[in-house]
Amino acid sequence: MRKSVRAASALLAGLLAGGLALLHAGPAYAADPTTMTSGFYTDPDNSALRWTAANPGDGRAAAIRASIANTPAARWFGNWSGDIAAAAGSYAGRADSAGKLPVLVAYNIPDRDICAGQSGGGAGSRAAYESWIAAFAGGIGNRPAVVILEPDALGHESCMTAGQIAERNAMLKYAIAQFNAKAPNTWVYLDAGNAGWIGATAMAQQLAAAGVAGAHGFALNVSNYFTTDQNSSYGNAVNSALRSYGYTKPFVIDTSRNGNGSNGQWCNPAGRRTGTPSQRGGGAEMLLWIKIPGESDGNCGVGAGSSAGQFLPEVAYKMIYGY
Repeated sequence: MRKSVRAASALLAGLLAGGLALLHAGPAYAADPTTMTSGFYTDPDNSALRWTAANPGDGRAAAIRASIANTPAARWFGNWSGDIAAAAGSYAGRADSAGKLPVLVAYNIPDRDICAGQSGGGAGSRAAYESWIAAFAGGIGNRPAVVILEPDALGHESCMTAGQIAERNAMLKYAIAQFNAKAPNTWVYLDAGNAGWIGATAMAQQLAAAGVAGAHGFALNVSNYFTTDQNSSYGNAVNSALRSYGYTKPFVIDTSRNGNGSNGQWCNPAGRRTGTPSQRGGGAEMLLWIKIPGESDGNCGVGAGSSAGQFLPEVAYKMIYGY
């Protein structure tokens, strides 16, 4: 039954491709993964769930479980993921079996987080990255999925040489091509920073240079705090600038931690709040929880002494209530 639904979805996407091309540039054959699934997938091994399972008697556990741990959110994949084809394939496969849409984050570009350094690392070379991302795409295969491609990769160009930028753009173009070829039911969104970082015209130029024409769209506010309205306005401005390249693109917004907006700090600021759970629409093509609330941005702010990605229950608990 599921295969029949997918075949019909793919046929419909093909019939509509000509009309949609007037609005958005992208692979004409790519099916719509949202029509092949029913709602978003909740990672059964997310950091908040692991903490609540290990601390059932903690007074904060019930609230964290109800408001964060059981909310659909992305899983991040990088050089900690082991065999990436097996890891991505297993995750997408479990979501597929449940009939849900998984959101996966590819976070392994060489010199990752080159400006801030809190999440530094990534593949050791261009060749290593290209092998890794090809295996990532192949692992997902024909299963429906959403992939957020390399948070910060474009935002950190200010800390890179012209040669490094050119090489990074080549890697991002290669990544997009691999998903188009090997994961035709995946929508890929190339990360485009946030409303408070890089001007819309400059970001449009960077997106175009990195090959966004071949991706489904771009992603905003990943691991940041700017409001949905701010990011929606920014995304629309980026698209206005992209029209000079002959196309516009859908975009998604990370709403996991933007309930109180930004106070100008990006690294574990105090007083933030969880935002709108994952959904279609809402000022963007989709609103998604891409960063788990309570996971540290690094050794800074209210997460002093922690490392990037570490789950901090007190931060998570306060974020539920916005204090």
